[in-house]
Amino acid sequence: MNTTASHRIDPRYYQIVALSCLVLYSLIWFRFGTSLFQIALTLGAALGTQYACTRIWGLPKFDSKSALISGLGLCFLARTSHPLLGALTAVVAISSKFVLRWKGKHVWNPTNFALVFMLIVCAGFWVSPGQWGSIAFFGFLVVGLGGLVVNRAARGDVAYAFLAAWGAVLMGRALWLGQPMTIPYHQLQSGTLLIFAFHMISDPKTTPDSRAGRILFAALVALGAGFVQFVLYRTNGLLWSYAVWSAAVPLIDRILPGARYDWSRPVVGGRAKGVVHETPHGPLPVPVRARALGA
Repeated sequence: MNTTASHRIDPRYYQIVALSCLVLYSLIWFRFGTSLFQIALTLGAALGTQYACTRIWGLPKFDSKSALISGLGLCFLARTSHPLLGALTAVVAISSKFVLRWKGKHVWNPTNFALVFMLIVCAGFWVSPGQWGSIAFFGFLVVGLGGLVVNRAARGDVAYAFLAAWGAVLMGRALWLGQPMTIPYHQLQSGTLLIFAFHMISDPKTTPDSRAGRILFAALVALGAGFVQFVLYRTNGLLWSYAVWSAAVPLIDRILPGARYDWSRPVVGGRAKGVVHETPHGPLPVPVRARALGA
């Protein structure tokens, strides 16, 4: 028996603590427009949907961790004209995990999918990408907590690759237009950007399985976001690009295969020994398949 593996702490606990601290800090310090009632309603809807889907899909146990992560992410980014729209956004996010799947893997990050879906169908819903400003202390806080999360989840490569690619897009545009470097430097000081990098695009259940695939994916998302924001002149370029390129992850996994992520055995790349995956010869055993569905 592998003692280290058996005592490994699920990295989602670190993410829940990090996001909870950021929600409380932002609520007390910034008073960023989301009430305690809205937060409670969003989290309640996320957990309730997770429980309902657990029963409908016949999973062996209720797992609240992923639902809490999605709900806390929505508390940061979602803005609505009515509290019930926030609850509906949480329902869309959690249910998408169970409905929109490909070979046992999420197609879209639940939070990203719900935000994009509500932006398309609901006029009373919006995302405020500049709500955090560029306060250095808050930026370092997000980086520190985010770094802890992605390192425990073995997905730091995609977050750092995305930040590097996005920085290159911003600096390349500034050079092309003859702008001073202070402009892209200021754009990179966004707390929301860091939240996206460390708590959304680094989602191990929706990113490509191999390290090469994740680096390619991060670059494509950054380039797509630049096209949306600087060519189409649309807001929320990161969210739109992430949603579009997430649909290409199955193709990336086929071209650059790697080990399927398992929360109990985080791996960085390559094939993980002792981890059961789906095979061309048949589906996973029922207990493993059920655990994967609820992750």
